[in-house]
Formats: sequence, C-alpha cells, structure tokens
Amino acid sequence: MSRKAAIIVTRIAVIVAGVLALEILCRAKIINPLTLIPPSEMASALWDMLVSGKITDDIVQTFTTVALAFVLSVAIGFVLGALIHALPRVRRALDPLLASYYSIPFFVFYPLLIALFGLNTIPLIVIGLVFATAAMVIATLNGLDRVPRVMEKTARVLRLSRPRAVLSITLPSAAPYLFTGLKLALAYSFIGVIAGEFILSGGGLGFSIAYAYNNFDSQTMYALMMFVLLIVTIVNGVLHVIEQRLLARRAGR
Repeated sequence: MSRKAAIIVTRIAVIVAGVLALEILCRAKIINPLTLIPPSEMASALWDMLVSGKITDDIVQTFTTVALAFVLSVAIGFVLGALIHALPRVRRALDPLLASYYSIPFFVFYPLLIALFGLNTIPLIVIGLVFATAAMVIATLNGLDRVPRVMEKTARVLRLSRPRAVLSITLPSAAPYLFTGLKLALAYSFIGVIAGEFILSGGGLGFSIAYAYNNFDSQTMYALMMFVLLIVTIVNGVLHVIEQRLLARRAGR
C-alpha cells in the first residue's frame, strides 16, 4: 500500500471509529439522549427530510446565499490581493489589519445591515462576503509572493505580454495557494451565512436548526447539522485533492 493510500485509509478508519464509538455511547445511554442522539438516528431523520422535500427550500436558500457570498468573496479577494501585492506601501499599512481581521465581531453589524438592506438574503450575503474575503486576500498575497522571480525574469526576456505572463506563469505558480484561499473562503462563507440565519432569518438551514433547537426537536436539529457537515466536508475534500495535485505538479512530482 502506498503512503498516500495508507493516509486515506487511516483517515477513513478514524472517522468510522469515531462514529461507531458515538453510536455505542448513545445507544448505551452513557450520553444522555436529550444531549445527543445516535448518528444512525441523525442519518435516518435526514433521509426522511430529504425524501419528503421538507428541507428543500431551506437547502436552496442557504446554498444559493453561500454560493453568492463565496463567488463574490473569491473575485473581490483575488482582485484586492493582486492590487495590494502591486502596492508595497499599501501592503505594509494593511498587513497588521489583515493579521487581526478575524478578531472583529462582524455580527454586531447585522442589525445595521438589516436596517440598510431589509429582512432578506442581502445581509446574509454581506456577512458571508465579509467573513470570506480576507481569507482570499491573504491567500492571493501568499501565492503571488511565491511566484519564482526567475520565471518573471524569463517572461521579460521572452517579451511575453502581461496577460500572457499572468496566464502562463503567475497563475500556475500561485494556484496551490489560491486553492487554499478557495477552501477557506468556502468555509467562512458557510459560517457567515448559517450563523446569520441563526440570528435573524425566516428560512435557510441555520434558521431551521435554530427553530428545531428552540422546540427541542433533537432529530431535526442534529440531522440538519449532519447534512451541513457532510456537504462542507465533501466539497472541501474535493478542493483538497485538487490542491494536492497542484502542489505535486509545482514540485515536479
């Protein structure tokens, strides 16, 4: 078995062991059923809700909002990162702010966003956008910092146009770090949107989880939490595989 396959098998084994242990502890009532239900019950409740279409509208609303926040954060973050990288003085001024960015409690601005945009999905998109953009900015800066200088000199010697140099040299060299930014932007978009739905929203997965919690509906609450975790894990897993292939290609393996 190769090293890569062994790592994958180990990860799967750890996850399966954790789920089985949780199932046993819940079934044996070592963990109070009012605190946590068995994973099998979560999966069964989730399947019933998916088949019945009970949460279809919530899924569409949340995923649409997350997708908009994610796409906007990636686009804006990449452009801002490229601009900041091209302006060293601006970067020196902004570096401390970027380093402390996530210490700011952005959710305190949610009432202001409601007052500005109304009780709709726009405040949720803004929250997700604000959360995710900085991660993409930082990843873009890291990627551009690691473009080999010799490659840039080669582009000048070959008299490549700026667009050609960016497509042929800059983006391929920075791609692994940009994918790290994509992964973080996706995670932060989900965090911002779902947490915003918890606070004040009339729909979405976050709203449904909060509603189930307030009504002591543990099966629905944990089933929806499992669904969110599964989706985010799968998408991040796909991005991770792509990222590792890009890193391997960059290293010449």
